[in-house]
Amino acid sequence: MDPNTVDLLSRVAKALAEQFGASCEVVVHDISGEDKEHTIVAIENGSVSRRKTGGGPSQVVLEAMQEKDPSLLQDKNLMKTSDGRILKCSTVYVKNGEGAVEGVLSINYDMTELLMAQRAVDSLINHATAVAQPQRIAANVNDLLDDLISQSVALIGKPVAMMSKEDKIRAIHFLNDAGAFLITKSGDKVTKYFGISKFTLYSYIDAKLDDEAEKTAEKE
Repeated sequence: MDPNTVDLLSRVAKALAEQFGASCEVVVHDISGEDKEHTIVAIENGSVSRRKTGGGPSQVVLEAMQEKDPSLLQDKNLMKTSDGRILKCSTVYVKNGEGAVEGVLSINYDMTELLMAQRAVDSLINHATAVAQPQRIAANVNDLLDDLISQSVALIGKPVAMMSKEDKIRAIHFLNDAGAFLITKSGDKVTKYFGISKFTLYSYIDAKLDDEAEKTAEKE
């Protein structure tokens, strides 16, 4: 991003953090450069998610890197830290003159204590409140990749040892769409986890591209 834009977002982050206090983490990610594993250029109250300047992307940011159409990006309302705290999150996608996303401003409010108070009140009045299951905010890209692999397995609904070729293709498609392969050496970890070769991994990724091409041809 342009240095002036980074400076503006950094000052906005500081103002938001001062306004809402220590429970409000505000993060500025720059995804316009070549380094996709160190995107945090400014962070306020980083103790909330245990991240700091120079840290890596969250899943929301990784999706912003991967998605070619910014209008399709969806906010994640709830996230979870590695130590189990629940964050209410809002995301602002910063676009350049061509409309491509080049930065992300994330506002993450730690509402764990509020939820604990809510549950205490609910128990007193004998009323249970359902809470949506949040995604975890990974402290580093290795944890993020582990989370994405776990999500791909959950999507299939069976352990790798019981997956068919079609199941593994679906799982690889999910990882590709989520931007997992933007992470350095992710292919090595994914191939080892699913018990496939690098050649097979690329063929599974290409299989999806072929499917999309066929769908496009059918529409035309």
